[in-house]
Amino acid sequence: MDQIPTHVTPRVEPTRGFGSLTSELGLLYGCDYNPEQWSREVWVEDVALMRAAGVNLVTVGVFSWALLEPQPGEFDMDWLGDVLDLLHAGGIAVDLATPSASPPAWMGVRWPETRAVTADGVRLSHGSRNHFCPSSSVYRERSLAIAGALVDRFASHPAVRMWHIGNEFGQVCHCDQCGAAFQTWLRARYGTLDELNRAWGTTFWSQCYFDWTEIIPPRAAPYLVNPTQTLDFRRFTSDQLLAMYTEQRDLVRTGSSGACVTTNFMGFHHLNDYWRWASEVDVIADDTYGDPADSDSPVRQALAHDLMRGLAGGAPWLLMEQAVSAVPWRGHNLPKTPGQTRLDSLRAIARGADGSCFFQWRQSAFGSERFHSALVPHAGPDTRLHRTVRAHGAELRRLDRVVGARVAARVALVFDWSSWWAAEEPAGPSTRLRVMDQMIAYYRPLWRAGIAVDIVSPGGDLAGYDLVVAPQLFLVDDPDARNLRGVVERGGVLVLGPFSGVADADAHIRLGRFPVQFADLVGGSGEEYCPLPDAGLRVRSAELGDFTATVWGERLRLDDGEAVATFTGDLDGSPAVLRRRAASGGEAWYVGTVPPQSVLDAIMGRAAASAGVVGTLGPGPLPDDVEAVQRGDVLFLLNAADEERVVALPGVHRDLLTAVRYNGAVLLGPQDAVALVAETA
Repeated sequence: MDQIPTHVTPRVEPTRGFGSLTSELGLLYGCDYNPEQWSREVWVEDVALMRAAGVNLVTVGVFSWALLEPQPGEFDMDWLGDVLDLLHAGGIAVDLATPSASPPAWMGVRWPETRAVTADGVRLSHGSRNHFCPSSSVYRERSLAIAGALVDRFASHPAVRMWHIGNEFGQVCHCDQCGAAFQTWLRARYGTLDELNRAWGTTFWSQCYFDWTEIIPPRAAPYLVNPTQTLDFRRFTSDQLLAMYTEQRDLVRTGSSGACVTTNFMGFHHLNDYWRWASEVDVIADDTYGDPADSDSPVRQALAHDLMRGLAGGAPWLLMEQAVSAVPWRGHNLPKTPGQTRLDSLRAIARGADGSCFFQWRQSAFGSERFHSALVPHAGPDTRLHRTVRAHGAELRRLDRVVGARVAARVALVFDWSSWWAAEEPAGPSTRLRVMDQMIAYYRPLWRAGIAVDIVSPGGDLAGYDLVVAPQLFLVDDPDARNLRGVVERGGVLVLGPFSGVADADAHIRLGRFPVQFADLVGGSGEEYCPLPDAGLRVRSAELGDFTATVWGERLRLDDGEAVATFTGDLDGSPAVLRRRAASGGEAWYVGTVPPQSVLDAIMGRAAASAGVVGTLGPGPLPDDVEAVQRGDVLFLLNAADEERVVALPGVHRDLLTAVRYNGAVLLGPQDAVALVAETA
């Protein structure tokens, strides 16, 4: 497999049909549709109900392989053709899927090597989904065969406006086939065994390799596995899945010119480096399943949406899946209220999505996801849930003004998959310091202030950002470090969170006082990582107020910066928070601990003020649970609270959703939203 560059610059314009699709249809509203679970009479009813609900896009065929190819090489696609004809007659566009996510039973029985193997050496069975080995030549050949048959039959069908390759890529296999593919990948990455041995530090524990065939995937072992081996296997696994995607994509593109091709991402999914995937899809598409029982769900969803917009280089993206209500995989699944359903959908639109789709159209009566909510529930269309679906479809038609519009951000939050993987390897200083916890903690005050944020890679273009925040960037290579340093050198503000700048691209610890690449920038340096006792440790700060730090501390010394906060106790006198103002007018912060959220809010507020960054509605705070996002000339205000909120506004605005005019303030009802356009005198 060809090696993919470490840093991919995402395209910044929609290509291959997505822009033309939304220009024609407006905001996309739809769902996964699984007609194979229902009779033909129901298909006719479904299309009528879809039209009434305003649905204009459905994904078809994701899990249809067994019916499309009942035996190897024997295809039965007439039923699918009938479905596409019905949908097209109803004016509904189709996102046609290649069904490779769930191979039929005959494949695993005839070719057991197509089934994945766990790190413990257990070969998975069929009978569920996602049980395939990404390196299996038989599986890959059969996947291309079914994709080719679909292209031959349906590429010219007028309903097919988009292609959906596979589904939620995220499979891992440790079999010998993957071992051989891993060796090939490593040859391409390192060239020689000497270079691999250097990168992996194999003089530790006598792990030196003298032949490529000696190298295996990280499997069950008596103790810890080489951390760089594990890191590279994660990189390989992501690339192997990407290669599987691109070979199907290329086949589809060859036979289906004009239609865009994509697959569905899964937010901050731990198994795929989406920076490497971003430029390979024609439109960024994502699955986001907000939890109505989680008070943090709005901020978590917003962060995931901002990641998608970052992956798209600011261009519009597509919310491919979400739940209209409850899901079956949580232990105690609360249904969404109509207000939460509406807010979750509008949140994606506000943050750059040109479409809001759900899983799925009609709730399954059988199978493993019988209790996954759907746009038509078991009780049928005469229900509160389906009335919510129809009402939301109607109001989305009033938002076509935002199609193609962008969200302008002056703040960037830095995130990197390799760094995430490396930071949470076993045998580190603490398992309690988690990357995503830090991402949420540093993002939350920006979200609360209504400050637009782009999620960027450490090697991305930072020129347009006045404030750049790296909540926990454990692994940083030299070019990326220079890129981040450039923020301060040109007069911007850089904030580094704890345990950052620790390792190089091979996950080797950088020798010297940490953060080695940034110590002079932040005006201080460290010598020891000091996870804190359960009771935490008191910190003194005249600027922030005294507080108790938890989870994490670092033994730092002050060089030519200033100690904004200082530890007591065993770390007495050691800076907990450093700041240094550069001659350029720029500023660098290093937060060497986990402060309470209120203290971190204050730190981020000071950094934003230094960068000259204010929220969408100015420097004042927004009411609790209200988020404000400006997309193009439309101001979205979303109230996740169960109480009314009043938001002050400059001038007169008209709500696109209701046509109500507001002068100077807007009263947001519980779990309500507005989409405002300023009116000139």
